[in-house]
Amino acid sequence: MIRFLLLQNRQGKTRLSKWYVPYDDSEKQSIQIECHKVVTQREAKFTNFVEWRTHKLVYRRYAGLFFTLCVDVNDNELACLEAIHLFVEVLDQYFGNVCELDLVFNFHKVFVILDEYFLAGEVMETSRQQILSRVHEIDRLLEA
Repeated sequence: MIRFLLLQNRQGKTRLSKWYVPYDDSEKQSIQIECHKVVTQREAKFTNFVEWRTHKLVYRRYAGLFFTLCVDVNDNELACLEAIHLFVEVLDQYFGNVCELDLVFNFHKVFVILDEYFLAGEVMETSRQQILSRVHEIDRLLEA
């Protein structure tokens, strides 16, 4: 199960966070800082997952953004990396070469995409075309 998802830039600014397990605000802030330190200080030659507290952090860097998932220890790391990659592909296809500013200024659309992909900390849909068609349908409903 996914505990939380963080999108952070290299400076540690959190651009998007989705929490599937309840934490209070001060704990969320300390988790974001701690995760950023763990992820950015690892050398590139190491794997993209690390045990953290009683869970596992699975992360991937795309350009200047770190996509980090916190999952249970027994979850498959490669499946989590694929989940991150599919999320980035959907964002890229929706925004057309997505960048950090797209995430900042269209965070509500990113949350819609995220909610179509993950439900309650589990992967709900694995088809990129299905996710995009649902998001476009939501866009059409909002425009009407």
